[in-house]
Amino acid sequence: MDATPAETAEPTFRTLGGLRFSKGHGTGNDFVLIADPDGIHTIDAGQVAALCDRHRGIGGDGLIRAVPSRYLSEGRELLGTSPEAEWFMDYRNGDGSLSEMCGNGVRVFVHFLRAEGLVDLPDGGSLTIGTRGGVKTVVRTGDNYAVDMGPWEFIFPGEATAKAMDSLVTADGLEVPRPALSVSMGNPHTVVALAELSELEATRLFAAPKVDPVPANGTNVEFVVPSEPLVHDGVGSVTMRVHERGVGETQSCGTGACAAAVAIRHWAGAEAPDSWLVNVPGGVVGVKFFAGAAGHEHVELSGPAVIVASGTLS
Repeated sequence: MDATPAETAEPTFRTLGGLRFSKGHGTGNDFVLIADPDGIHTIDAGQVAALCDRHRGIGGDGLIRAVPSRYLSEGRELLGTSPEAEWFMDYRNGDGSLSEMCGNGVRVFVHFLRAEGLVDLPDGGSLTIGTRGGVKTVVRTGDNYAVDMGPWEFIFPGEATAKAMDSLVTADGLEVPRPALSVSMGNPHTVVALAELSELEATRLFAAPKVDPVPANGTNVEFVVPSEPLVHDGVGSVTMRVHERGVGETQSCGTGACAAAVAIRHWAGAEAPDSWLVNVPGGVVGVKFFAGAAGHEHVELSGPAVIVASGTLS
């Protein structure tokens, strides 16, 4: 069969020839990274999708542009109250759509800033950055990074409090719709608890699960199996798979891991611990709950970040 013009056309990212990039990941959640210290690169949704294409581009769950906050309207707004947030994580999903936040992406972003010589962050030091989900503070702990993800909240608080569920999720591989709980970590998540690892393995996430009702801006969907026992030495443990908005199934999702811990802890009751390990296909991340400012409970996400390659677009 002859190729059609669409199949033989050059990928959209060819117009970015000469631009340097890196490829990095946090527990398998992978990103194309671009340093833009002068705020001169405009990368549109089509170019992002082409760069993140796993067959004809570099491949990634999303693209992160490292740009000084002063060059973006969202960044300038954050600088008004957090002048220390010099750098902004300009993040897009793999389909080119804008995303508020990415917990794994924040860690990889800070590691990338270090690798590019754009910041000096000693072991134990902290860095404040801007995102569309607000200001985030990242602490370096050796080869890992811990991120104050800020406060969490239920998207439908009335239903969550009264019924411990607020929606039903239908997914390929699950025989019946399952009850779920919707959590905001600056971006929306809907968490489903499953009883067995066999159910988790049987769930097919090629297509987006159906959520009813779906949060206003769509949602990421996490399927979670509590460990048995749930708590060991004061630390809770769960296993998770996730379907991300605008991406599909990913090896890991940092904000999703936080949302999963929020939901499982809520379902487990008042005696549930504040420290959790979340096992994802790409590795393990840590989640901790602690008292934040103004009486709001915050969530800390910790885990590794790796840069695997760098190059120049042709």
